Amino acid sequence: MISRRATLLSTLSCLALPLAACSTATEDASPTSDPAAQSRAVNNSKPTARAEAKPTKATFDPADLEARGGVAYFAGGCFWGVEHFLEQIDGVYSVESGYMGGHVDDPSYEDVLTHESGHLETVRVYFEPARVSYEVVAKRFFEIHDPTQADGQGPDIGPQYLSAVFVASEAQREVVAELIERLEQRGYEVATTVRPAATFWEAEDYHQDYYVRHNKQPYCHAPVDRFGDS
Repeated sequence: MISRRATLLSTLSCLALPLAACSTATEDASPTSDPAAQSRAVNNSKPTARAEAKPTKATFDPADLEARGGVAYFAGGCFWGVEHFLEQIDGVYSVESGYMGGHVDDPSYEDVLTHESGHLETVRVYFEPARVSYEVVAKRFFEIHDPTQADGQGPDIGPQYLSAVFVASEAQREVVAELIERLEQRGYEVATTVRPAATFWEAEDYHQDYYVRHNKQPYCHAPVDRFGDS
């Protein structure tokens, strides 16, 4: 019942928004009007100073973070909104929009949009494991998007917008399985798939930090207390 109601509310509230809102670099996305998200929102704030001053790779060592488990990959609809919220987590160095899970090397946005490459819109998160755990980052991912929607996210319908976690280790897989179990125990019919991490292809420059650069707020992505502990 929770999943059907939440999905219905999300879909109805977003019908007035442009379809395929990630389809161009200049589209005007509106804030979500999802009643469930509004009534249970958690820290739905504007971009923080840290997010606006996003570190470059020169300020951290990606290889070192990857060796220590400090990289994560999530797909949850339009990558603009997922990136926007995850980069606000204290301990996160960088979040990049890109593509993962397909069968074409170095896909363009057009390749993904037309379903020719098989990729999902995905974000890569670099974080400091000594400051924030993978569980905290993954939990936030489940809070900012609807993990029960099986055909996309909000008004963005299509295979490139499916909900998925690409795990980089067995430890990450176990954490995600535990989070999904917690949601299911609370009545959510989780549609999120768990897949092995593959090559991450960074998206075009105009997709990066989209909401910060355009001074806008995400549409149909909003923090919701799905775990009942916030």
